[in-house]
Amino acid sequence: MQPIWKSKGKQLHTRKIEVSTYDYDGQRIIVEGLLRDDRFQESYPITGGIFPSGVIHYMTIRLLVNCSNLLIEDVDVDLISVPMDVCREAVDCLAPIKGLTVTKGFTSKVKKMVGGNKGCTHLMELLLAMAPAIFQGFDAHESQKPSAFDSDQAKAMLQFLVNTCRGWREDGPFLEMFEKKLNPK
Repeated sequence: MQPIWKSKGKQLHTRKIEVSTYDYDGQRIIVEGLLRDDRFQESYPITGGIFPSGVIHYMTIRLLVNCSNLLIEDVDVDLISVPMDVCREAVDCLAPIKGLTVTKGFTSKVKKMVGGNKGCTHLMELLLAMAPAIFQGFDAHESQKPSAFDSDQAKAMLQFLVNTCRGWREDGPFLEMFEKKLNPK
């Protein structure tokens, strides 16, 4: 069934967020996020002036993450394209997250540290989209080859997974399988 509101008009805007993970040195990974906003017509912002069609925001965040503890060891921000010169003042706004561990409560900590007028809403949105992808990248890094089951590591990972989605709910099938592996009879 097709929704009655299916896109029929002229395309106005797109936002693309892409997150990639790369091996760095066997113990650390680089997680790179990219946010790009494109407008397909001239815009007249409330601040005055005219924005031509094309790229409005194009920015990257690179995080160097230690796989032993998911600690952010370094942060790099590149503001390739921003709509106003004043936006470039935010280039160092994520520096305070260096040394932060990606764990439960990460989002609220980040918002307190670099949110609002301390930072850039677009960088914040990109960083928060990157957080769950850090776990995917970590898992891809750690599962490149078969290894012995480490129950301590498994229990540590479990804290990140419980109640993150329907499959990982407390009474769900993934947790049941996981528990059977942790506690074989």
